[in-house]
Amino acid sequence: MFYRPEDGHGLPHNPFNAIISPRPIGWISTRDGAGRDNLAPYSFFNAVAYVPPQVMFASTSAKEDVDGTKDSVANIRETGVFCVNVVEYAARDVMNVSSAMLPHGEDEFARAGIDKAECEQIACARVANAPASLECKLTQIVQLPGEANFAVFGEVVGVHMRDDCVVDGRFDVTRFQPLSRLGYRDYTVVRDVFELKRPDD
Repeated sequence: MFYRPEDGHGLPHNPFNAIISPRPIGWISTRDGAGRDNLAPYSFFNAVAYVPPQVMFASTSAKEDVDGTKDSVANIRETGVFCVNVVEYAARDVMNVSSAMLPHGEDEFARAGIDKAECEQIACARVANAPASLECKLTQIVQLPGEANFAVFGEVVGVHMRDDCVVDGRFDVTRFQPLSRLGYRDYTVVRDVFELKRPDD
């Protein structure tokens, strides 16, 4: 099968998300200029550089009560900071609750019953018991083609790692089993890890 996106795929559901999978989930916490916290998962998320460490996530829709985007991007525009929280399998249900489209200013931490903690380097809340949280300062917001597509880039200025996830000097993902997004309503979890050495190692 071949299709051109501009012509449509003719299938009952869009296959694009399923083709590019699995995708790590960036559970993005932000705070608006009035001090109200927000938490939302984004599966268009990844690390993009080592030195300095940098990450990105993309928001691809808009809310009626926010100007042309969603709460996360609007808050980051106001404050210039955000935090990426890693989602473990055990948090799959509360992560899903936090994806609800709530009115601007309503706290998803409170709605989902998620404990929060203050970040160290930025004025923002983070998921208290997340396996890891990355405190980020905004470097740029890039508007992509499309009505509400924005890519947000940030430099990581602080890293939290839960103590039980650090084993023999390594951050061990099998200790918490990262949740990843597939296509449609499907998710997967990392339980098995194997190693490959590069030819020039």
